[in-house]
Amino acid sequence: MTQNVLTRNNVKITGSGKQAMLFAPGFGCDQTVWSLISKSFEKDYQVILFDYVGLGLSDVKAYDSDKYSKLSGYVQDVLDVCSALNLKDVILVGHSVGATIGMLASLREPVYFSQLIMIGPSACYLNDPPGYIGGFEKEDLLGLMDLMAKNYIGWATVFSATALNNPDLPDIEKDIEDRFCSTDPVIARNFAEACFFADNRQDLSKVTIPALILQCANDVIAPESAGEYINKSLPASTIKYMNATGHFPHMSHPEETAQLIREYLLETSVSVEKEDVGGLT
Repeated sequence: MTQNVLTRNNVKITGSGKQAMLFAPGFGCDQTVWSLISKSFEKDYQVILFDYVGLGLSDVKAYDSDKYSKLSGYVQDVLDVCSALNLKDVILVGHSVGATIGMLASLREPVYFSQLIMIGPSACYLNDPPGYIGGFEKEDLLGLMDLMAKNYIGWATVFSATALNNPDLPDIEKDIEDRFCSTDPVIARNFAEACFFADNRQDLSKVTIPALILQCANDVIAPESAGEYINKSLPASTIKYMNATGHFPHMSHPEETAQLIREYLLETSVSVEKEDVGGLT
């Protein structure tokens, strides 16, 4: 079972640290989106990368359209990887819906996780006025799904440019577009429906581990209102507003992204050490 999961999800393990850091990609992405920041953590952590079933170099034969029509299918992938590697106290770094998937995994099996790093997260992409602005009207998302079905390549071109929102970085924009184009359109649309129509706002208050929210400027996919809602709803969270713009800071602004993660982990480890000392004196 262990080897099957590691092969199925194309699990890669590097680094020399004792504590595990598991990187969960966002919608339509594979583990290679982390290449610009994951290496910087290898000295201090055990870095674990994986692909969701149906994406990247995962075993596409293991894909089940019913299972992966909901986020719970992707949550199970994360939990399977944790179980196969016998992990605990993992720092989960999740991008976009990967942050939500990580959060839901922590609710299912909290023993696996110690902290959540949420990059550009959203608990609900749909607007729910007057109290919640997720960034999209239902008609917008239905139009997005329609475009994916009729002209997948055209959708990939538009969506990658809109999400990155850094026109001065054409190489990264093309990189993101190529990732979408390399995914089976049926699998991508199934993931999109699971992602963009999910509403996990009611789960936020149940989270038992601390979280860092990295909020980009001018993020069309996960606007500040979405990140701030998560920050207010989580029992223990910190929000950092980034200079980075767009929805892919780990690719467009890797240095700032890695620095903010590292600073947060250092601050929280110092805080824990102080608490431990205080409890002994």
